[in-house]
Amino acid sequence: MTRFDENYWALILGGSSGFGLATAKKLSRHGMNICIVHRDRKGAMKRIEPEFDEIRKTGVQLLTYNVNALAAEGIATVLDGLKPALGQNGVVRMLMHSIAYGNLKLLVSQDGSRKESQQQLIAKISNELGVNNEKLQAVIDENFAAGHAELANISTPPAYNDEELLHDEDFSLTVHSMGTSLATWVQAIFERKLFSADARILGMTSEGNEVAWRGYAAVSAAKVALEAVVRAIATEYAPYGLRANIIQAGVTDTPALRLIPGSQHLKATAKTRNPFNRITTPGDVADFIFLMCLDEAGWANGNIIRVDGGEHISG
Repeated sequence: MTRFDENYWALILGGSSGFGLATAKKLSRHGMNICIVHRDRKGAMKRIEPEFDEIRKTGVQLLTYNVNALAAEGIATVLDGLKPALGQNGVVRMLMHSIAYGNLKLLVSQDGSRKESQQQLIAKISNELGVNNEKLQAVIDENFAAGHAELANISTPPAYNDEELLHDEDFSLTVHSMGTSLATWVQAIFERKLFSADARILGMTSEGNEVAWRGYAAVSAAKVALEAVVRAIATEYAPYGLRANIIQAGVTDTPALRLIPGSQHLKATAKTRNPFNRITTPGDVADFIFLMCLDEAGWANGNIIRVDGGEHISG
């Protein structure tokens, strides 16, 4: 089994769930030390700590910081703690940006008549079957994914909250947290001379970078900003050995996806489009990121790489 140099570290922003956690587990099994930055409430740690223990059992070093990764104080706390852990020879081989913190709001209220008719149809069927609306929606989406296209008209994302529309502050917060904050981290790590001679920098995007999903405007803008930032990093830091790329995963069942109204519909649609008749998993993406950390992947720079099993070719 491939083993990384014992001095290699992966610094993962957003590593307590989803893509970040799966990547931490994968790399740790191959000997890479892990530093995870996350932001979770105290109550969530009961679920998260066993995941971290699984990483520790691989024998690598693990540092975890439950801090605000978007604040200067949070960045300083992490890097001040990481530097002594690196010791004399340790280096950051891989920096992964997987922060999922932003606003999912509409730009304008939904058409009342369309929304009402959908809700009335769901309520009518729910009443006839004696099940609640959410359970019925899940059944509809499941059958839609199985190929029953006649359900497409009622397999629709549930309504958003029309009372809270997207404004400038929402855009600014989302674009910074899920997009431009990567540049801040790269600058801070670079200034402290913690990167390896051929470090890999990876950001996560989605199909929402070019497809308009209802309520996804701010996140979509953030993804496009992240892609622009990665291109700039790939260009400006290349003389210093850094390689930067974007991973565009297929629709994946992660906690971040579940926050999107209509996520069941997104998963069902993705399954019907995918040549393998399933959606992407965090493990699929982690396996590919492992490959990107190998010496042999060193010439990849400035790319947006799809890891979706071919989901996009049947769009």
